[in-house]
Amino acid sequence: MGRLFGTDGVRGLANKDLTADLALRLSAAAAAVLGAHDLDGDTRPFAVVGWDPRASSEMLSAAVSAGLASAGVDVHLVGVMPTPAVAHLTAEYDAALGVMISASHNPMPDNGIKFFARGGHKLEDAQEDAIEAVLDDPNPPRPTGAAIGRVTRAEDAVDRYVAHLESAIHHPLTGVKVVVDAANGAASSVAAKAYRDAGATVVAIHDAPDGLNINRDCGSTHLQSLQAAVLEHGADLGLGHDGDADRCLAVDAAGRIVDGDAIMAVLAIAMDEAGELVDHTLVATVMSNLGLHIAMRAAGITLRTAAVGDRYVLEELRNGGYSLGGEQSGHVVLPALGTTGDGVLTGLKLMERMAQTGRDLADLAGVLTVLPQVLLNVRVVDKAAAMASAELTAALAAEEARLGDDGRILLRPSGTEPLVRVMVEAPTEEAARGTAERLASLIS
Repeated sequence: MGRLFGTDGVRGLANKDLTADLALRLSAAAAAVLGAHDLDGDTRPFAVVGWDPRASSEMLSAAVSAGLASAGVDVHLVGVMPTPAVAHLTAEYDAALGVMISASHNPMPDNGIKFFARGGHKLEDAQEDAIEAVLDDPNPPRPTGAAIGRVTRAEDAVDRYVAHLESAIHHPLTGVKVVVDAANGAASSVAAKAYRDAGATVVAIHDAPDGLNINRDCGSTHLQSLQAAVLEHGADLGLGHDGDADRCLAVDAAGRIVDGDAIMAVLAIAMDEAGELVDHTLVATVMSNLGLHIAMRAAGITLRTAAVGDRYVLEELRNGGYSLGGEQSGHVVLPALGTTGDGVLTGLKLMERMAQTGRDLADLAGVLTVLPQVLLNVRVVDKAAAMASAELTAALAAEEARLGDDGRILLRPSGTEPLVRVMVEAPTEEAARGTAERLASLIS
């Protein structure tokens, strides 16, 4: 079997790839690795467990809780909560580990399990490898009697998380009217409350999860209904979250999409003006638009790039001690306020900038001129073999020479799906699409 962990935990089709049995064994193995110090001592370790509202999360949260308890770890259930809330609560409760059950923006039939180490930090590769090694043990140690873990509900989890969000805002959002699309996901439990408590007038849509409707034609991956709602209600902006609320994309008052690159540009300039942008540096990924590079250069801000995936953005932020990073997809990380991307926090900070300056979102986001970008996803059987094709390598070199300094090309395998992604930026949509389609035709 190949490596179980992907770029963001363990993910797959629930009850087929990701079964209750695997969830139980995986969480028991994680307890042995991440709670090892406490398990060997006199203090009973405990874990924070949260989930998004897809139907399979009910089954998997029960299995995860059983696995942790079977390894001698107490379980604090925080219920339906965003991924960044579980990370924050892992740190605030001083838990040995945290577990989030979610497949983020993936369709409802999928699910996933991601772990946080003490302090709410995402796992390093070595920790994931250690968990996989323990998972292979056919006879793991199991406590009995009073040493078996107990499972309880953390009743104050939502209040603690919302209080944390409110502490990050220093200017009231009075006068800002926002439509929030909770994707029928984890944001449904906290986003509208956090925005209202900060002073905004809030219209909530897609905030009635039924276990089956998460991410269905809504949220950050389907912004059409949010755009329509912003126009219908005359709102100043719209905010779209994904299933586990670690992403945030925006829509301005005219219904135009403001993506993660533009949001990062707005926040980077705001933080730089306030003296909060460490070394005048923003961290983004290689997928960020060339326009972001140009905008940041004009603002006197250095843009450092990392591999795709918020874990790699986090690594670059930690290594350099930087204070802002994120992805075009809407993951935005503010290390002083959280250990992972937080969509609700991002929405709050974006509206705070609007309230502070009195400027509308279109004006603020206008600092970024987006170059036409085409992204094609090509389904393959073997990602490594597809990427290693000599014909593709030669064609890539030819296309890069054709674009020169006026554009760029990025080919990369997906970390979670059997896809090769072809991204092309060029001076015109026609040029970008032509280049992308020629390269995509060579991938199989």
